[in-house]
Amino acid sequence: MKKKTLGLIHTSATLVPVFQQLCNESLPDVNVFNIVDDSLIKDVITRGELTAATSRRVVDYVGSAEAAGADYIMVTCSSIGAAVEAAAALTSVPVLRVDQPMADLAVQTGKKIGVIATLPTTLGPTSDLVTRRAAAAGKEIELTSKLCEGAFEALMSGDAAKHDVMVSAALKELAGQVDVVLLAQASMARVVDGLDEETKKVPIIASPPQAIKHLATVL
Repeated sequence: MKKKTLGLIHTSATLVPVFQQLCNESLPDVNVFNIVDDSLIKDVITRGELTAATSRRVVDYVGSAEAAGADYIMVTCSSIGAAVEAAAALTSVPVLRVDQPMADLAVQTGKKIGVIATLPTTLGPTSDLVTRRAAAAGKEIELTSKLCEGAFEALMSGDAAKHDVMVSAALKELAGQVDVVLLAQASMARVVDGLDEETKKVPIIASPPQAIKHLATVL
């Protein structure tokens, strides 16, 4: 039987090894290739929104991944989720935004859902996705969105420790208010291991492992 091929589209090169490890563990019989362009997320951050021009480029990358032979395509950046959904409608192979499996799991897990991010451009799209996936599932939810202001800037300036302290504090506060917490950015997942057991009693879901778990069921 011919091996399936998964095309991953990233807006940061740092995510390539993260997803490679997850694919090695959960998708050992799937061929994986990566397309990386960090100018996409830089443009979104600079402009404070996902523009039509950037969306068009995302659609082009998805088309390129299909042309390269992908049987399934996943885009690993939540900030460009709307463009991913637009691309899916124009592509003959399945296209997944990385945060959809995470959103679906959250909707199944509890009514009070918390979403935490270090970028407003990610918080909005992920919160919107959770609301729409809940509506599609016929579930009533209460959504609490929390922005860790300054944490992303700390991480980008090389102060990972400051980022981790800020995210940990915000997670601790949010975990006390909800049934489940979603990490809107993959870069935040590293903080979870260092949290106290009390905070971790509430499920804290990161998008990369959940997305790969989902792909393992369809590939």
